[in-house]
Amino acid sequence: MLGNFFKKPADDMQGRVPPGQSLTSRFPVLTYGPVPRYRLEDVTVKIFGLAEEQQFTWPQLRALPQTTLTYDIHCVTHWSKLDTTWTGIRVTDLMPHLRLRPEATHVMVHSVGGYTTNLSLEDFVREENLLAYRFDDKPLETEHGGPLRLVVPHLYFWKSAKWLNGLEFIAGDAPGFWERNGYHMRGDPFKDERYSDE
Repeated sequence: MLGNFFKKPADDMQGRVPPGQSLTSRFPVLTYGPVPRYRLEDVTVKIFGLAEEQQFTWPQLRALPQTTLTYDIHCVTHWSKLDTTWTGIRVTDLMPHLRLRPEATHVMVHSVGGYTTNLSLEDFVREENLLAYRFDDKPLETEHGGPLRLVVPHLYFWKSAKWLNGLEFIAGDAPGFWERNGYHMRGDPFKDERYSDE
């Protein structure tokens, strides 16, 4: 059965497929804990920590430039999906509206339900990273992180936190949920950074 959904590539497809990954045409749903359900108009993203505290409502987020991007995504559970298309707000379009303190070096991403994951500012503030609310030209399904999720395509997909509701800027790195439970602190798929002892 699994063989119908996952296919080992013959090669790395010109560098697009990281080591140890299989290709899928589906979009597997992997979530720890219950799936929260709330409306798009109820979305808020709190900015706090080593930043001027503020909160972005859904209308405020929609007032920022909206961008559609296509890229490959890679899950730590060994699947990759190529040419996925997302619409949302670039992190680089959000950042000019934030006032960070100079000692901020990382961000702890927070989700509805308490999930967290860590990113360095270098990994967070990239042109391709989105606060995404559409996938494949449709509203982002709840099981895939809708109404709003972070998408950080250059790292394993656990870093692309579903149900985004907070960005906490911090000094120095700190583990989020999966990082406390054995996952790598960074998670670069092309370096096979799956677990903390690798």
